[in-house]
Amino acid sequence: MYFNSAGQTNTDQTIQIAYERAKELGLSEVVVASSTGKTAYKVLETFKNFKIIVVTYHCGFNEPFQKVMDDATRNDLESKGVKVVSATHALSGVERSIAKKFNGLYPVLLIAETLRLFGQGTKVAVEISVMAADAGYLSGNDIVAIGGTAKGADTALIIKPSHQSNFFDLQVLEIICKPRCFKK
Repeated sequence: MYFNSAGQTNTDQTIQIAYERAKELGLSEVVVASSTGKTAYKVLETFKNFKIIVVTYHCGFNEPFQKVMDDATRNDLESKGVKVVSATHALSGVERSIAKKFNGLYPVLLIAETLRLFGQGTKVAVEISVMAADAGYLSGNDIVAIGGTAKGADTALIIKPSHQSNFFDLQVLEIICKPRCFKK
């Protein structure tokens, strides 16, 4: 499915069709990007009997030593059985700092920019899959990964996940939905 625009207006539909496809395929794990927890709670409502992994920004992403997802939200999600990963972005990390200081484009940032050719949500879905794998929360089986553009969710992929150390073993098996029109 293709949305006419990117962004949070697609969240509910993205989650619903991702759930339906995951059930059709017999999947049991979903990885979702959520900075405040709003999208995570929507996934929790829909993906019953799934292992849910929420990936959020690392501490200091917006301002030094400040978390993006507050502790109360994280603790509540975890009390409901959700695994929460707060980690450095798999497709930027230290390279973003090097690029800011010395200018230029480096290999990992090039991968991120290439994935953005399919939309921000595609890059996010791939990236959070790697981050969830590196955190030890995935089984290695195919997963549904849900990402978005700015806020909410507008992209869902079926992914064969991998770790950063084996990044090129990752496979995007299906594009369930994504925005057709988006800004780069």
